[in-house]
Amino acid sequence: MLKPYITLVCKTMTSPTSATPQSKRRRKALLSVAAWKQFVDVAKPYWLGEEKKKAWWLLFLLIGLMLVETKLAVMLNDQAGEMTSALAAKNGNRFWTAVRACLFTLAFAVPVYAFYYYMRDLFANHWRRWLTGRFLDGYLKGRKYYALDADKDIDNPDQRISEDINTFTGRSIHFLLIFIGSIMQLVAFSAVLWSISHTLVGVLALYASIGTVVALYVFGNPLIHLNFWQLRREADFRFSLIRLRENAESIAFYRGEEQERTRINLKLDKAIHNFAKLIKKQRNLNMFQRTFSQLTLVLPGVILAGGVLSGELEVGRAIQAAGAFTAVLGAVGVIVDNFESLSRFIAGIDRLHGLSRLVLDDAAPGTAASGAAAGAVVAGAVAAVDSHPSIERRPGKHLALQSLTLHPPQSDRVLIKELNLSLKPGDALLITGDSGCGKSSLLRAIAGLWQTGSGTIQHPPQEDFFFLPQQPYLQGGTLRSQLIYPSTHSSLSDTELLAILEQVHLPRLAERVGGLDAVRDWDKLLSVGEQQRLAFGRVLVHAPKIVILDEATSALDGANEAALYGRLRESGTTLISIAHRPAVLRHHTHVLHLMGEGQWELLDATAYRFDGASVPPMRQATEVATSDKYAVGSLAGLVPH
Repeated sequence: MLKPYITLVCKTMTSPTSATPQSKRRRKALLSVAAWKQFVDVAKPYWLGEEKKKAWWLLFLLIGLMLVETKLAVMLNDQAGEMTSALAAKNGNRFWTAVRACLFTLAFAVPVYAFYYYMRDLFANHWRRWLTGRFLDGYLKGRKYYALDADKDIDNPDQRISEDINTFTGRSIHFLLIFIGSIMQLVAFSAVLWSISHTLVGVLALYASIGTVVALYVFGNPLIHLNFWQLRREADFRFSLIRLRENAESIAFYRGEEQERTRINLKLDKAIHNFAKLIKKQRNLNMFQRTFSQLTLVLPGVILAGGVLSGELEVGRAIQAAGAFTAVLGAVGVIVDNFESLSRFIAGIDRLHGLSRLVLDDAAPGTAASGAAAGAVVAGAVAAVDSHPSIERRPGKHLALQSLTLHPPQSDRVLIKELNLSLKPGDALLITGDSGCGKSSLLRAIAGLWQTGSGTIQHPPQEDFFFLPQQPYLQGGTLRSQLIYPSTHSSLSDTELLAILEQVHLPRLAERVGGLDAVRDWDKLLSVGEQQRLAFGRVLVHAPKIVILDEATSALDGANEAALYGRLRESGTTLISIAHRPAVLRHHTHVLHLMGEGQWELLDATAYRFDGASVPPMRQATEVATSDKYAVGSLAGLVPH
């Protein structure tokens, strides 16, 4: 009657650490060299970097706790056998002495057990914080988060950072301690088992070896592959729901619920279909694991039955042997027992390692990001999927484009061909042209977001630029944080910030929302016109030398538009604008008209008409003669040869 209880005690107390590829080329066998190398690449900086002292101290503390617990587990196993032998011999004194010893051991074992798991989770949490910070630094540095859009292999980087890192750190420590604990159990209980039955040790070694080989070669690759795809499918499904929430108003205006539901269903169906294949494989693995573990209830008894029945072996010694057999089998069969978790873990490592190659500058040698500067990494991420040469960028006192030819990423289409222009302080350039001719693409190239093409962009420091898109980005936070974005703090006083709100025609906004430190859902509270005026306020806060406006006044009435443009022109700021309203022409000194197929013309603003009529251009993209009457190079004026 006591055997099930004793077996349960032994299994529980002797196992403190146990717990319940986009293509075929990415499949990796469990515990393969490739999987191990990926793990080392991701984990090594934590163990060898600035946090190494704390990391190793916590690890050694956990190992010490495991040693104590393993010793206590052996003592409990011995006392369990002693109690059984005392009952079989009907020896009351011997039985109660064993009970007291068992309770005394438990009084130490339980707190050690609880503290061990607390320290394990604390360790994992510390590692997660450090590794997440490292990935975030790399992800945001040099606008790599933007460049990753060009890499189709890196899906859902947000999930890889928020979830895969959490799984990686938690599972890494979990499995590390499992393997260390298994070695301790193997050493501690093998001696007990060997002293009782040599035959049982031999059967155990053979049994565990067969189980491990079957698990690795029959269930390994399919489970890793399916788990990899399940992570991706679930992330795609979740992202479709996020897009629905973020674009709720637009979808509601369109009444696009039916199409959105169809799109979400498609993502869900892919996740469900992959999971159906996964659970079929898991069903077979569960049958194997159950058979493998349940046979351990029979094997020790069958092997030791002869000795017990003949009187050569006490019942208590047989119980000790059964407990030791279970403990040693748990140690050598750790891969079989944790196979499902290991397969998910390996799949997660593959995803995390793929992201680390592109966002971490100090990645292992040979990776895409190894040793590159931040800007080069951005270009490299795009170039990895694009065969075109890259535009050269170099610092200069003012903005100048020299023989600039621009392609969209991964395309042979020529948007702009051999463009030459130079902007001096106080110039104001208006970029016009039909939709799709490359206006916004040129702004992306100037900002360093697009690198595909040829020629040179000479530019002042990035801090001198400020970009105003048609739809301003409003983060969650206070009105103050919206106004000073992208800075995290400003030397301007509250009075000065309120004065800036007045200058952009939002005089009562702070009073209306409850002050500069009020937190609201700004996207929903403010109209698009108010958002665009608030974005102009950011320009006045930062006072940049060059402002780039991509239809940044499209939602404003003529009076507000004229006032804001006039305010920028009075400050002497250099302007580059995309706009379609004739009224903005008077705020610019020159016009770059993009005509499609790479052609362009550069005109004085007084020579341009939005109806298409214009005087002869300063320079045609298709002209190659060197005897032009005027040289192109400065928009500050026309300079004779």
